[in-house]
Amino acid sequence: MPEEQPVLSVVRGTPDDVELAALAAVVSAVAAARARAGAPAHRPHWSRPRALLRTGISHGPGAWHASGLPG
Repeated sequence: MPEEQPVLSVVRGTPDDVELAALAAVVSAVAAARARAGAPAHRPHWSRPRALLRTGISHGPGAWHASGLPG
C-alpha cells in the first residue's frame, strides 16, 4: 500500500493535539458544507484570466467616459 501524504502540515510552531484536532475539525466542516451546497471552490475575481481581458468600447454618447472605466 503506498504511503499517504498528510492533508495538513505544521510549518511553524508546535501545536498540541487539541489545537491540531480543532484545526482539522474546522477544515473538515468547511469542506463538508461546501460539498453539501454543491459550491465550487472559491476563486477570487482577479485570478480569473477573463478578468484580465477588456471588453470593446462602444461608440456614441458617453463613450469617452466609458473608456476610462475598468473592463
